[in-house]
Amino acid sequence: MRTSMKKISLVVLALILLGDHSLLAQGSSGVSKRGTSAAPFLSIAQGARALGIGGAFVAIADDPSAMYWNPSGIADLQGFNLMVDHTYWFADIQYNFVGATIGLGSYGVLGINLTASDIDQMNVTTIDQQDGTGEVFTVSDLAVGLTYGLKLTDKFSIGFNPKFVYQKIWKMSASAVALDLGVKYATPFEGVTLGMSITNFGTKMQMAGNNALVLYNSDPGNTGHNTRVPAHLAMEEWELPLNFRVGIAYDVPVGALGKMKLALDASHPSDNYESINVGGEYVFDDFVYVRGGMKSLFQKDTEESFTAGLGIKQFVVGNLQFMVDYSYQDLKRLRNAQKITLGIAF
Repeated sequence: MRTSMKKISLVVLALILLGDHSLLAQGSSGVSKRGTSAAPFLSIAQGARALGIGGAFVAIADDPSAMYWNPSGIADLQGFNLMVDHTYWFADIQYNFVGATIGLGSYGVLGINLTASDIDQMNVTTIDQQDGTGEVFTVSDLAVGLTYGLKLTDKFSIGFNPKFVYQKIWKMSASAVALDLGVKYATPFEGVTLGMSITNFGTKMQMAGNNALVLYNSDPGNTGHNTRVPAHLAMEEWELPLNFRVGIAYDVPVGALGKMKLALDASHPSDNYESINVGGEYVFDDFVYVRGGMKSLFQKDTEESFTAGLGIKQFVVGNLQFMVDYSYQDLKRLRNAQKITLGIAF
């Protein structure tokens, strides 16, 4: 028991120290640093259920989307679980998330996840040809992770998700490696769970490619030399959107009326102001799920607002479980974002 508590203390301390890095990254100037990180798609919430309750999911994290929110959450999953999530983002941008986990018995739970963009081709324009040059370009976002979750005790779980991150814009691309870490703790207080995670802790991204190719004259004041030397512009390096989250979830006792869960998360990203996510879920007869929440509360100048969602869970054949979830997020001037998630477990 003493050894287990020592391990738990070390894990929590490591997360707090890494979280301090996130806190320091924001600085004390009061500037949000919005738009100063690479791969912003890593900040898009995954899972319709999680978004439906306002993104307050770090202490719940009990489906394959936990690989995004808090990797330790997959330690609670049994058997095989598959989630396919599709996001209708603003400006006709779409994202897909696929996550699968498999239980390894006493050795924990292993998962794999993929996030990829679905963005239409766009026309290449210049100052002189604002209607297009006839060329088109594509934009690609990709993140692939391998997740492991383990219960150190029946109350305490840890998890980590090393991942590869890649972005491409026309003829330029960049890549990075990153790590997500998380813990979950079922407290002695009945129905109360705590969660903590740090995500996107990794290397910087630097664009490189033929779009940075220029013809350079090293000595414009003289003649007789090559005035068109091929050279590449040096691109700036950018940090990934590091985020430190802590949260609490509470299973509200409602007796025979159904089940209710309330959750609250505090988030400190490296590229924005701190915020609070809060939400809840009500379950009728373990079949119909109704959800609502508020995202990015107290965050200055945010476009995020209320969220809502519905879900249906059905046992099809034997232990085969089928789930469908939908969520809606108000984005004010950017209209809205919507999610559809399909899940299978057995």
